[in-house]
Amino acid sequence: MIISEAIVPMKGIASMDELSLFSLALGLTKPWKVAEIKFSKEEGRLDLWLDFAKGAKFPCSSCADTPEGEVHDTQDRTWRHLNFFQYETYLHARVPRIRCGTCGVKQVKVPWARPGSGFTLLFELLILSLSREMSVAAVAELTSEHANRLWRILGHYVERARGEVDQSRFEQLGIDEFSLRKGHVYMTAFSDLDASRVVFLAEGGKKGVVDEFVKDLQAREVDPAQIRVVCCDMWDPYLNGIGTHLHEALVGFDRFHVMAQMNMAVETVRRQEQAENAALKKSRFLWLKNPANLTSGQEARLEALKRLDLKTARAYQIKLALARFWELRQPDRAIAYLKRWYYWATHSRLEPVIRAARTIKRYWKGVVGYLNARVTNGVVEGLNSKIKTAMKRAYGFKQVDYLRTIVYLVAGRLTFNYPQ
Repeated sequence: MIISEAIVPMKGIASMDELSLFSLALGLTKPWKVAEIKFSKEEGRLDLWLDFAKGAKFPCSSCADTPEGEVHDTQDRTWRHLNFFQYETYLHARVPRIRCGTCGVKQVKVPWARPGSGFTLLFELLILSLSREMSVAAVAELTSEHANRLWRILGHYVERARGEVDQSRFEQLGIDEFSLRKGHVYMTAFSDLDASRVVFLAEGGKKGVVDEFVKDLQAREVDPAQIRVVCCDMWDPYLNGIGTHLHEALVGFDRFHVMAQMNMAVETVRRQEQAENAALKKSRFLWLKNPANLTSGQEARLEALKRLDLKTARAYQIKLALARFWELRQPDRAIAYLKRWYYWATHSRLEPVIRAARTIKRYWKGVVGYLNARVTNGVVEGLNSKIKTAMKRAYGFKQVDYLRTIVYLVAGRLTFNYPQ
């Protein structure tokens, strides 16, 4: 046995030698024990060799029916463990293999690590906990581990936790697209709006993504027919997929995506008019921003511009009128209001506004479907915020699988069965 002078018996535990102390600290039970300790202050490292008692028998790792078997042979393994103060700690063990009458020669499971991992369960718990609060790159630097190894840890636990999510009450589905990198590389998030969690991510923005989502549901033994409400944007590939697989569901377009049509129309009118009226320069966000979020200076300038009898100001008023539709609670009254708004917009003599109104008319069923779906916009915005947070945590890593993992970790509301 090799023990550094830095490791000394602790006062008050004089009857317990160093090996027993570390066995206790690691939570080892018979037949496992700490057999050797090596500490190097120069290398900043503590190594613990674990061993099993002579003549020990172990159960088969694959079947529960076979009696415990004798050791056939052993294989040397090493695992990174939690640091001992500031010193990196590694466990070493000769892991036994037994000959099972049913399964043949099988390596036994050790109690401190999962099969195939190079880390102990407690170290993996540390990685999982830190990665919920900071970027994986920062965790890699903090633990002096390669980030790819940490991503594999996260991927394992995230997929296992996703498989344990109860989706029996999954009834309200949200579908939204986001960009991994500005202007290109899109993904589509499918969310359980009742539970406020992202349940599936598909690579790509449109065609076939609903098919992928439904296949994932079915693989988890969830009946797609239980989804009764779908909230999405006005894209035909989404709607075609919904019509094929979720045809019983009520489709409602959320406020953000419908209002985006009018925001684009207002901005187009502004750009066209700005060529003839310099007063509109650098005013883009005044017309697009929520009036409640304007500063006093912005509000004063907007009011001054509205007094100039601008086409942009007329488009802006039509946009504000559409926004009031979402505040109406009685469906009959809301539909009547929307019809009046449509007449006003299509007779505005503002071509971008007319085009936006006709787009809304084309998807009329989904727009008015919102009145019955009544999906809270705050849920959608909250999930989008979490996805943005996840993307920041994955900054610098381009693999789509890594982004999936971190989005599920941050926005999936997953429950992890942590090792004790």
